[in-house]
Amino acid sequence: MYIIAEIGINHNGSENHAKKLIKQAYKSGCHAVKFQKRNPDLCVPENQKNKIRDTPWGEMTYLEYKWKIEFSVEQYQNLRDYTKMLGMDFIVSCWDEQSVDDIELNVEVDYHKVASALATDISFLKKLAATGKLTILSTGMCTPEQVDAAVIALGDSLKYIFACTSTYPSAVDELNLKYIHTLKDTYPHIKAGFSNHYSGFDASIAATALGSECIEFHITDDRTQFGTDQSASIENSEGLVDGINIVTRMLGDGVKRVYDSEIPIMKKLRNN
Repeated sequence: MYIIAEIGINHNGSENHAKKLIKQAYKSGCHAVKFQKRNPDLCVPENQKNKIRDTPWGEMTYLEYKWKIEFSVEQYQNLRDYTKMLGMDFIVSCWDEQSVDDIELNVEVDYHKVASALATDISFLKKLAATGKLTILSTGMCTPEQVDAAVIALGDSLKYIFACTSTYPSAVDELNLKYIHTLKDTYPHIKAGFSNHYSGFDASIAATALGSECIEFHITDDRTQFGTDQSASIENSEGLVDGINIVTRMLGDGVKRVYDSEIPIMKKLRNN
């Protein structure tokens, strides 16, 4: 099981806070951390840029807020180096083609992650595939036809494909975890995983039991902090990772056998 701690924008623009969350992911037993990279001038819709928003730094436009929490290339380099020092993979979700160039030219990532919002941008997907890096795809808000098109665009670069529901937090009746089986059947050459936006352990544990080969979850040290992702994030990340690992061991290999621990019971209870 490959476990990704999605830090995303839960750092609220603080490099020190980001490092604290990286350390939390490391202590929890995660294999990777993931961040998001944007050029807000390109990503924020025009009709949203000048809307006023209350933030911990006072009132500002939505565009100003998005720039406030955006790290510089140098900060991503620092975070990448800190992550690698701890022995974890460093993953970035770029949200525009300029950000792909910024990351490719300056920061060595282990995977590019396609956020669900970018899953239908074929030009963007082809640009990611052309980097030569392995990619991970989330399928939130996508029809089966759109998933097919994304898989084709990413080609051989695609390592993991995630079942995902893009509501924060996701409702129980909209998780559709059996889609993990659909992904396995439809794309047997790609590893199927689950990107969690559910508020709690249940969905990730159930996805593990259904055969997910990768779990991604949002990580935080305080769900009451400012930010749109906090309510769908996990505070007790160590407890979740322990649960995932225990269920993985419980699944076994599917081969029926008599365990050594059963032999004394068998001798006691059976006559033949």
